[in-house]
Amino acid sequence: MHENTTSTINPWSSENDVSIQRLFAEFGIEPIDDVAAELPEIPDFIHRNIVFGHRDYGKIVDAIKHKRAFNVMTGFMPSGPPHLGHLMVMKEVVWHVKQGGRGFVGIADREAHAVRGLDWAQCEACQKDYLTCLYALGYEGAVYVQSKNRGLQDLAFLASEKVNFSELAAVYGFGADTSLAHAVTVMHQVADILYPQIAGGPAPTLVPVGIDQDPHIRLTRGIAHKMRLFTIEDREGYISVRSKNAPEEALSFIHKRFTGSKKYAGHVDIKGSSMELVTRAVQDAELAEGGYAFVTPSATYHRFLPGLTGGKMSSSIPDSYIGFDETSKGMHKKVMDAVTGGRQTLAEQKEHGGQPDICPIFFLNMFHMIKDDTELHEIKQQCLRGELMCGQCKKDTAARMDAFLTDFNERIGSVLHLVDDAYKR
Repeated sequence: MHENTTSTINPWSSENDVSIQRLFAEFGIEPIDDVAAELPEIPDFIHRNIVFGHRDYGKIVDAIKHKRAFNVMTGFMPSGPPHLGHLMVMKEVVWHVKQGGRGFVGIADREAHAVRGLDWAQCEACQKDYLTCLYALGYEGAVYVQSKNRGLQDLAFLASEKVNFSELAAVYGFGADTSLAHAVTVMHQVADILYPQIAGGPAPTLVPVGIDQDPHIRLTRGIAHKMRLFTIEDREGYISVRSKNAPEEALSFIHKRFTGSKKYAGHVDIKGSSMELVTRAVQDAELAEGGYAFVTPSATYHRFLPGLTGGKMSSSIPDSYIGFDETSKGMHKKVMDAVTGGRQTLAEQKEHGGQPDICPIFFLNMFHMIKDDTELHEIKQQCLRGELMCGQCKKDTAARMDAFLTDFNERIGSVLHLVDDAYKR
């Protein structure tokens, strides 16, 4: 794997430190605040700016507001034990399912095997741990494993016809030393994102991801567009449905569907209709011809929960994370040993205050431990004023963590049968 360049992000690195402003400026990700303001209910992970950006989230907001069908999907690569760093994407999926979304969760065991070198038995053991945590949060929806889903594998093969190795090199920084198995797993990622529309028909699909996963989103959006038979353009005074590689019968189908439309070589122009009705007609035409009529997938982007040792919380650095099976003693030690945003001395802390905006302990509370915004704000202000010392803050956080893990493990015990049921389907 080549080193990251200014035009690539490495989704498999545990060292990613991608500037959010760079994502906005260079990769076209948009701030989420304005579009999320239209939601009937704004979840805390958005109003706390943990989820900060999006691609096409407006489609999902419209679906939620108008109670229309949409999907929410994510995947987990079982390369190590699940921990608090994985919890945010799980929360996003569960929240969107509760807003009416159809849930899909893929276990990326082929990716773990090809990229991380795990054997198949290790993959299966890890993937069950991830699913258990997800069900404990209240997940309801479909679950599948990459290596056992033939429909997914067929879709990955068909999608691979729409991309060449040069494009993969441009997106991921692949080079001559990249294994073919690694490249193949990229196409499985694409198929994962598009699979909900194979299983349930064309619909807006949300993929909540960390900022390091944007290459998969960009690639999939491009391939979804390439696999369409038509493009739809909203022009001044009319809507133009333009053939990419659609048969003549499909174009005629659309023309007959709209009275007064005009058919030309390669396109149909429609006046007096809505984009929604035209989109449905085009989807029907594509599906009738054996196409997929994919709706270009959407994405939200969340910040990483910082590791307790600094940097990214990572399964490969045990002291950086807190696992869901952590003992109380082990958790307390990790929290009390964690780096903070505190000053070098107690006197400096009292005089200048702490730095919660760079503190892993504060972020642990902001992401997961404290639900009340007023309480969280007061803790931040006490830190800034030099009234709350790091030692006391760590003790308070460890106590919250104890309560969280106790409750979470009780819920895990009540959902183990759901994991078994998922593997029987």
